Amino acid sequence: MTTSRSTIALLAIAVILGQLITACGPKGGNTESTADSASGRRARVDKPLKAPAAPIAAEQQLLTSKASYAEFDQADAELLEESGERYNAINENRFQRVENHPLSTFGIDVDAASYSNVRRFINEGQLPPKDAVRIEELINYFKYDYPQPQGDRPFSVTTEAASAPWNPDHRLVHIGLQGKTISNENLPPSNLVFLLDVSGSMDEPNKLPLLKSAFRLLVDQLNQQDQVSIVVYAGAAGVVLPPTPGNQKAEILQAIEQLSAGGSTAGGEGIERAYQLAQENFIEAGNNRVILATDGDFNVGISSDEGLVRLIEEKREQGVFLTVLGFGTGNLQDAKMESLANKGNGHYAYIDNILEAKKVLVNELGGTLLTIAKDVKIQVAFNPDQVQAYRLIGYENRLLSAEAFDDDTKDAGELGAGHSVTALYEVIPVGVDTEAALPDSDPASSRGSGSESVAFGPDELMQVQLRYKLPDHNDSQLLTYPLVDQGLRLEEASTDFKFSAAVAAFGMVLRRSQYKGSANFDQVLDWASDSQGPDLDGYRAEFIRLVQTSKTIVGDQARVTR
Repeated sequence: MTTSRSTIALLAIAVILGQLITACGPKGGNTESTADSASGRRARVDKPLKAPAAPIAAEQQLLTSKASYAEFDQADAELLEESGERYNAINENRFQRVENHPLSTFGIDVDAASYSNVRRFINEGQLPPKDAVRIEELINYFKYDYPQPQGDRPFSVTTEAASAPWNPDHRLVHIGLQGKTISNENLPPSNLVFLLDVSGSMDEPNKLPLLKSAFRLLVDQLNQQDQVSIVVYAGAAGVVLPPTPGNQKAEILQAIEQLSAGGSTAGGEGIERAYQLAQENFIEAGNNRVILATDGDFNVGISSDEGLVRLIEEKREQGVFLTVLGFGTGNLQDAKMESLANKGNGHYAYIDNILEAKKVLVNELGGTLLTIAKDVKIQVAFNPDQVQAYRLIGYENRLLSAEAFDDDTKDAGELGAGHSVTALYEVIPVGVDTEAALPDSDPASSRGSGSESVAFGPDELMQVQLRYKLPDHNDSQLLTYPLVDQGLRLEEASTDFKFSAAVAAFGMVLRRSQYKGSANFDQVLDWASDSQGPDLDGYRAEFIRLVQTSKTIVGDQARVTR
């Protein structure tokens, strides 16, 4: 049984035919018409949202057999080779014994590009390549009901523990950070340089036309205290709009409207010119930022990737940050774009439709433009009397050494106004006989980790420590939060806990993770449907539809390949 491009094509045709049959089905059936929040199209959704309890046997076999994993991996490789898209390989975090590694340290990540990119693949009738699935970005796409911070702290911290849905003998720990919300009217003045890719590869409907529509939305949010410059790059870099007050919207919009695609790409030269403009027009106590928008087909003009990174790091130290927006399909250089945003103290978003543009550039404008805390690190100390092993879910490219937590020269993640960050740990309590693969005991490996100085209360599962710097400071501040496990079952946990767990399980199923336990699409549907909550923006309902579509894709592939 071999998975190939022809199989993928058959699968896509099957999905399209299924949609046509559903759309043309008889009236009065058990369906309803809803608006697809990702595309604006009308779609039909079967009632009830909960899937049948028992998945199709062939589908379940595809999700669990090692042979099928190899076929999915082969399909991933063929898809990426054909498209030219590039993703960094993700080696999932393993379980760690507390006696070997009592501390877990990582930098936060507010990016959500992976979720909208995964959505793009699923809406096109295919599962995403597994390395396109960064589970922490799926989780952090959604809003959670975390409290606003009190006093002068830039963010609040929320913790919770309950049974792990995919393995009830294990515990799941939920850590949530909520950045202070600042209304658009109260944002400080912005000095923005739009660095826009107008090379020939951008000449597609979901690239330059969508980019122009997205930036029109952003321009509508600016006022007199803001200023905008526009630099484009193709065969050469050029300034198409010198620094212009944000209230001169007609002039700014005209410059955007006149953009057209053509020529080769010289992104490095464009970045140099954009940073130069940002520095020349620097606003003290303001938001100084370059916003790079590209499909990622990015020929560096500074002679090397290392030179480009050095430039971005140098400018961030001078107070000019970088945000990266990805557009389009076919040659998305996801790995490079994420890396550049990380180095530039900004964040990376993928814009797959105009509603996503509105989410990033209007609804979450404060988080996109204004950093309220930088170099935010989390270090969790596990109580060896309570925990035998743990696993951080996601954040594989944000891991730090234990020593880096106290080192203020080590770069970490940034938190924007109104942004939230969620992290999940799967914990194996002391005394639980687990089937999880655990490393051999080596207590000597924990020496010098700093864990000896942690004093736990008798009922504490762990202590969550955070370090952060204010945007204009170089010295970090320390916060500590003990967590006591109240022994909650999954059904007793908060709605946000259950929904974030459902999203994490979805990511593990898409990645064919060895850690997904009993999770499958049917269970994810149950968990997500039970925790949808008020969902005013409709994002959670859209997630449920994506899970349903993914289940259909896998089921169709099972039938095609049998």
